[in-house]
Amino acid sequence: MLRLFTYGASNRLSKTALALIFCTSAVAAEPVEVVALGDSLTAGYGLPQGQGLVPKLQAWLDEQGVDAKVVNAGVSGDTTRGGLSRVEWSLSDQSDAMIVALGGNDLLRGIDPTSSRDNLAAILDIAAARDLPVLLVGLEAPSNYGAGFKEAFDSMYADLSQEYDTLFLPDFFEGLRVKGGTNLQDVREFMQPDGIHPNAEGVERIVSVLGPRVEELVERTQ
Repeated sequence: MLRLFTYGASNRLSKTALALIFCTSAVAAEPVEVVALGDSLTAGYGLPQGQGLVPKLQAWLDEQGVDAKVVNAGVSGDTTRGGLSRVEWSLSDQSDAMIVALGGNDLLRGIDPTSSRDNLAAILDIAAARDLPVLLVGLEAPSNYGAGFKEAFDSMYADLSQEYDTLFLPDFFEGLRVKGGTNLQDVREFMQPDGIHPNAEGVERIVSVLGPRVEELVERTQ
């Protein structure tokens, strides 16, 4: 009887151990969730389903064998203030990292860069409170806003990245400039007719530069 009891107990323990191992493996197998907080550039404005930034970035990560899931939290027309107002509910308990790509609509509306900077800082404060690594994606202001505006706008991204120790991509459109250092005026073939949003080929080029930075972001979660 003792041997039977021991065997039964041992058998139950073995099953319990296997169940624990299985559950642990299942948890470990969960992909890293990266929330892409942005505006129409992130949302994929004007592009067919599957051709926007997030699905193209997801495909790039999959091809590289990066175990991550990118959540599209891009809202067309959003300013940095709009992003701040919804960042809390854009994140979930499963969120592991965040891409912050905001400021384009602030730029189009000529919003004071001081206000934009404060909003971005508040978003980064929320990420820091959740211990989420961040990739901050900047933009470059055109010169027609004036030298003072341009300097304040362009520099706020680098300053905030340094202050909050984020990963940093200085310009969302860097992928359109990498060959020959071209200006945006020279890359119309990669833009939609509005001259603001990239077309499908433009997105591919943007992802070719953004993708490796996101891979680094995923590595920061491990």
